[in-house]
Amino acid sequence: MTHEAEHFFLQQLWQAADGAPADLEGIRFQGEGALGSVFEVTALAAASMAAAGLAAAQLEQVLHGLEAPPSVTVDRRLASMWFAMSVRPQGWALPPAWDAVAGDYRCADGWIRLHTNAPAHRAAALAVLDVPPERTAVANAVRIWSAEALENAVVAQGGCAAALRSLSQWQAHPQGQAVGASPLLERQPGLPAAQPGWQPVRGRPLQGLRVLDLTRILAGPVATRLLAALGAEVLRIDPPGWDEPSLAAEVTVGKRCARLDLKSPDGLDRFRALLRGADVLVHGYRSDALESLGLGTAQRQALRPGLVDVSLDAYGFTGPWSRRRGFDSLVQMSIGVAEAGRHSPGDDTPPVPLPVQALDHATGYLLACAALRGLTQRLQGGLGSHWRASLARTGQLLLERRRTGPAAPLAAESEADFLPTPEVTAWGPARRLRPALSLDGLVWQHALPAGPLGSSPARWQDGG
Repeated sequence: MTHEAEHFFLQQLWQAADGAPADLEGIRFQGEGALGSVFEVTALAAASMAAAGLAAAQLEQVLHGLEAPPSVTVDRRLASMWFAMSVRPQGWALPPAWDAVAGDYRCADGWIRLHTNAPAHRAAALAVLDVPPERTAVANAVRIWSAEALENAVVAQGGCAAALRSLSQWQAHPQGQAVGASPLLERQPGLPAAQPGWQPVRGRPLQGLRVLDLTRILAGPVATRLLAALGAEVLRIDPPGWDEPSLAAEVTVGKRCARLDLKSPDGLDRFRALLRGADVLVHGYRSDALESLGLGTAQRQALRPGLVDVSLDAYGFTGPWSRRRGFDSLVQMSIGVAEAGRHSPGDDTPPVPLPVQALDHATGYLLACAALRGLTQRLQGGLGSHWRASLARTGQLLLERRRTGPAAPLAAESEADFLPTPEVTAWGPARRLRPALSLDGLVWQHALPAGPLGSSPARWQDGG
């Protein structure tokens, strides 16, 4: 593995989080091997975890007046494994990750990916193609379309699709240009906090702090999972009917999960009450969604002065696709990642995605880093803040580091890779990977096992 790549990624991530280059001297990487890819995926995994870890270490330093932040260590191999799946069911199985229709299809002039796990998104794609939910019927219907025309039609119908593009095509595209001109992490100051501090426990810097999680697949839940491991009370809110059966055991550990219909007056009122009691809000709604509910950035800051507001978008917050639905696998198709993975590019060669959903996971740790940096800055200056990141911009960072030579593969997982005590999830016992990120003196512990969405009331633990 080219260790230079992880240092490059770390410098870019930490600089984006308003950190100083000298801060990076205390970070240590260990472990060997790398995920197989034409890109430095393992380097990105290790670096993104390190950035979040450094932000946690500096927060601990400020909270307790330490002379120096705790040292940070990242295990490259375990980081790569966390970017895949951290949970191993014991005596039960996770549902399939994809429905029967989702996947890559050959078009008349290239390839397209249909993302159809959500019932509404599947219905949109099938309505455009005018076929039943059968893979052969979908493939036959797709063949007569041009990739871009079908992409536009599915998106216009409210679905999710992405045509395969090369890096040069993406760079020439208006959305590619908008993403290219945006920073990796945007930050704007918020309002002064009425109560900027909290009472943390040594080694648990987020103990006593509330995080309101308004995110779904997958970057946002990764971010809030890390915040929960540092002691935060995380309350995840989903709309009625939404489910993530293949991912709930992976990303709900440490959290309570509730449902609210924000389009109903009662649901919106309850959410406003929750927001007034939150320290951090992490949300992945499209850029216009919260504004349409009267919950724009200014309104959120007014409801909770001092709020650390962290937002995520798939394709960025500017440009013609700023309101387009997107997921990691679609962004990989759009920006040139899946095209670059092909050994023999051509119309008949299927796309080759990354071995893991690295854009989601890396962006998730960047979001966690932003939340932690925002809390540190609030303690020091009393102001809230608003941070924004996107999968496409993280993907652009990955595109800057292609692998220049072969890398040793990761060693097979062993018993030592897992926590000694099984986690008793709502579905049955499971083994959870040991943390890939460690900080001297900090305790990484999820207070709650993984559980289903909507299993808790929409209130804070003290009843607020």
